[in-house]
Amino acid sequence: MTVKKLDCLSEVCPIPLLKAMKELKNMKSGDILILNSDHSCVGIDVKEWAEKHNYPVEVVEVEDGEWEVYIQKI
Repeated sequence: MTVKKLDCLSEVCPIPLLKAMKELKNMKSGDILILNSDHSCVGIDVKEWAEKHNYPVEVVEVEDGEWEVYIQKI
C-alpha cells in the first residue's frame, strides 16, 4: 500500500477534486490519497464524489480551517 499526498491549499472547487480524480487513476487498489485543503467546500465535494463512486473516504479537520481528506483507491 502506498500513501500519496496532494497539496491543494489555497485552491477552490473544482480544482482539488479534479486533481484527486487524476491522481486516483494512477494509483493501485488499496493505496490511499491524502488531499490537504484549507477550504471546507473541498472536503464536502470530494466526500460526496468519493461516496458516489464507492471509495472509502474520511474528512478530518487537522487544525482550525485546514482539512485532510483520506480516499482509498478501490
